[in-house]
Amino acid sequence: MNKMIPTLHEKNRFSSPDPSRTAQNTTNSRIFKTAFVNHRRAGLLVAIGALAALGVAYWAQDFLHLVPCPLCLWERWPYRIVIALGVLAALLRPASGRFILGIAVLALAAAAALGLLHTGVEFHWWKSPLPECNGILTPGAPLPLVPAKPCDEPTFLIPSLPISMAAMNFFYATAFACSLLTYVSRKPRRFR
Repeated sequence: MNKMIPTLHEKNRFSSPDPSRTAQNTTNSRIFKTAFVNHRRAGLLVAIGALAALGVAYWAQDFLHLVPCPLCLWERWPYRIVIALGVLAALLRPASGRFILGIAVLALAAAAALGLLHTGVEFHWWKSPLPECNGILTPGAPLPLVPAKPCDEPTFLIPSLPISMAAMNFFYATAFACSLLTYVSRKPRRFR
């Protein structure tokens, strides 16, 4: 039987590693893996967050029988766009996904702006830009099947809390846009 003498390279390969270094590397990699959110997870979280906002609006409309005004209906559109952008970001490559999430920040900023506009109408700071809210009907247009609620009358989701749903939408969309902006603007990390 021919015994071969291991070379220095083979000795290092078969030698047992330092247990303190192995434990430290395992702990660090575990921390980074749990704290790291990639663009796919971020896209899905964005879609779920926008879906939650729409779910609350439809729940208030269908189960609590709160009638939405025309501005309330306009406030839902940015969330629909954010759902589509979040799903799209989850399906694309990292650079493209982050770019799409940046566009979602703009849609959420539009949702916050609509919430602020609606809150200002409720507090009578300004009139609504929608003619339906001001009691002006477009000549020749059909009358609505369900009478719309006036836009300057606040709708409270929680009766004991004096924050209207439009103000809640403003706060939610602002916080959502700021948190997504911090994710998109940070430098992407690469882990081995």
